[in-house]
Amino acid sequence: QVQLVESGGGLVQPGGSLRLSCAASGGTLNGNNVGWFRQAPGLEREGVSCITFDGRTLDVDSVKGRFTISRDNAKNTVYLQMNSVKPEDTGVYYCAAGGLCSDSGFPWAAWGQGTQVTVSS
Repeated sequence: QVQLVESGGGLVQPGGSLRLSCAASGGTLNGNNVGWFRQAPGLEREGVSCITFDGRTLDVDSVKGRFTISRDNAKNTVYLQMNSVKPEDTGVYYCAAGGLCSDSGFPWAAWGQGTQVTVSS
């Protein structure tokens, strides 16, 4: 079963940028949809961005124009470029594979352990 490891989180000032990575091992992300999710303290986990197996993307309204999801199939990795970050972007960011970008209720087959993103001055 594919295992996912997120990296790239950290502390960033408002207006700054971060790039998160989701690297897969034990399997391939090729042919799979991959999503980025986040969970802020006290709130439910929410979908942020999703990329289909063939490269189509879907973003939640709150990050449109600021976040970009992309994939490098040769490196078996999916990225989330976060620009113009805001304090409300703070949370633990998770990547997941094997679900449906168009159906938030569809179960995802594999999840990473998460990486903390804190936006604060």
